[in-house]
Amino acid sequence: MPADSIIRVSVSEAARLFGVSTLTIRRALQQKEVTYVVVQNRYKISFESLVKWSQRTITAKNKLANRGIGQFVESWKIKNTLYSPNPKMFENKS
Repeated sequence: MPADSIIRVSVSEAARLFGVSTLTIRRALQQKEVTYVVVQNRYKISFESLVKWSQRTITAKNKLANRGIGQFVESWKIKNTLYSPNPKMFENKS
């Protein structure tokens, strides 16, 4: 993945997105469970590493699904098949 396509979020953004406390995010940082860079004395956490971290335990998965962005997934699904992606676009053409 090119460096310019990496999505990074702050501690507070990560906490809101994943439905956990900022303390939980800081604990993950301290235990090196997520990857990050420091920009102007602030953590910028890789979103991809947060997703992987959130899937490691049942508690984190449940919080993501119930209090984080996962609670909105069902409402984001396209219900009108006229506007749904064509399944043939996703077929493996090997």
